[in-house]
Amino acid sequence: MNFGARVRFSRYQPAAVLRVSGEDALSFLQGQFTQELKTVGVGAAAYGLWLNQKGKVMADSFVLRAEEGVWWVISYFSAAVVIRERLESYLIADDVVIEDETEAWEGVTVLGSDEDEGANARARVAGAEGLVWKGRRGAGVAWEWLRPKGSVLVMSGEAQEIFAEELERWRIEAGIPAVPRDMGAGDLPNEAQLEDVAVSYTKGCYLGQEVMARLKAMGQVRRRLLRVSGGNVAGAEMPVALPAGLFHGEKRVGEVRSVAKIEAGWIGLAMVSLLGLESGVNLSLSAGGVADVRVELAKKS
Repeated sequence: MNFGARVRFSRYQPAAVLRVSGEDALSFLQGQFTQELKTVGVGAAAYGLWLNQKGKVMADSFVLRAEEGVWWVISYFSAAVVIRERLESYLIADDVVIEDETEAWEGVTVLGSDEDEGANARARVAGAEGLVWKGRRGAGVAWEWLRPKGSVLVMSGEAQEIFAEELERWRIEAGIPAVPRDMGAGDLPNEAQLEDVAVSYTKGCYLGQEVMARLKAMGQVRRRLLRVSGGNVAGAEMPVALPAGLFHGEKRVGEVRSVAKIEAGWIGLAMVSLLGLESGVNLSLSAGGVADVRVELAKKS
């Protein structure tokens, strides 16, 4: 596959690539996944979550429809073993086969800053061997290409390779959580504002659906995954060990879960209690420490 000028791409190893097949594959996945799958066409994918009975986030993934009766469950960060065990624990008499093929595949993200560039990026992987679907990498348009590991990837001299650190910065800037790093088994989807992009309220029953319905009726949560930043302040160092506690005076009010360097310092995503947190307040990385961590209460999802 040849890529032309100004194309940006990044190679990565997905954390999970599961092949799900069998006569009952659609009905089984539909009853486990938070997103609607019945309307997903062949070659298309839906982004959603795998919850436990309490509505907490076990994993996230794209679920892509391939040929009749075959589906692919693909995740950037959620481990294959976690998703597979979560699914197999609810297999009873279903005609469903779940195969872990993670080690046989590698990913390439092809990036565009807007819809026009995104369409161009999609055209460049059209007809490629493997699977292609629209991803979630940042504010721009990203297409994911899952390709057989070890196959030759030929880049033109003008193509620009983006490395993991750059993708991480874009993700954090856009407020997109990595599961389970930013959202995990102790967290609810709404705390990361994932209800609009990863949860269907009309598809019918799935594991955790009752909790999602109650949260929708309540209309609010007490914690939120927010973007935070530090820098241009004396002593404003980037957290090294994560998660890193966040304090309002002596009181711990949250924790930083992801960080990335930027020119002016660092940015991150933090799970923060909203109780008593005022707009414009700064927090610190230690109890009673210097309040040099800025918090953006109006996070973009």
